[in-house]
Amino acid sequence: MSIYREALGSVFDRLHPQIQKRFGFNSSDGVAAIGTGAMDELWHGRLYTLPFLYLGSARRIMFPERGTNVPFTIRNYAYRDRFGRETVTWIRDFRTRRPRRFDAYMIYSRERGTIVDYLGSHQHLAVDIDLSVDERGGLRLRSGAQRVYEGPFSFSFPMFFSGVADVCEWFDETIGKFRIEVNVTNRVWGPLFGYRGSFDVTWAPVRPEDVPADVKPRREQRRE
Repeated sequence: MSIYREALGSVFDRLHPQIQKRFGFNSSDGVAAIGTGAMDELWHGRLYTLPFLYLGSARRIMFPERGTNVPFTIRNYAYRDRFGRETVTWIRDFRTRRPRRFDAYMIYSRERGTIVDYLGSHQHLAVDIDLSVDERGGLRLRSGAQRVYEGPFSFSFPMFFSGVADVCEWFDETIGKFRIEVNVTNRVWGPLFGYRGSFDVTWAPVRPEDVPADVKPRREQRRE
C-alpha cells in the first residue's frame, strides 16, 4: 500500500485516476514516476525574505531564484529507508540561471497518524503534512507542525522563522498533463516562495536496490 493511500484511507479513491496512479505505488511495485515539464512562474517574496531563501538553499529546501518557463523535473522513487520505513522521494530540479534542487522525503508515521515530510539533503527538518482531495480530484498537501533534528538536539521550529506550504497537484484533462502549484507563506513576512507549472510523467522500471544514490538523503533521520 502506498503511504498516501494509507494516510487518506477511502478518500484516496476520490482522486483523479491519473493522480491515484501517480501516488498509488510503493517500493514493491518496481517503478518510479519521472516528471518533466516547465514552471510557468517561479517567484519569491519581497527583498527581506531573501535571507530565508538563501539559508534554505544550503540544504536544498528553498532558493531565491525566480523566472518564467523554467525547465523542471520531479523524481518520485519509493524505497524502504534504513529504518524499514516506506519512503517516497520528491526531488525537484529547476534549470534556473543557477540550477537549483529541492529535496523532500515523505513517510507515513503511524505514531503521528499523518504523513511526515523530511525536508532537505540531511532530513534535519520534519514537517507534518495534512492531505486532502480537492474539487478537481487533485491531491492537496498542507504543512503543519515542524521539528528540527540536529545531532542529539531536537526542538519545535518557531513558525515566525518558517513558512506554511500549500501544495496542489492535479491532472488537467484539457492538456493531458499534470499541474502543480506551490505557495509558501509566513504569517508575519507574507509570501516567501512558490511556483506553478505543468509536466508529463513517464514510468521507469526500477528494482529497490537500483534506486539512484543521488535521490537519497545524505543522512536519514529516525525521529518523526
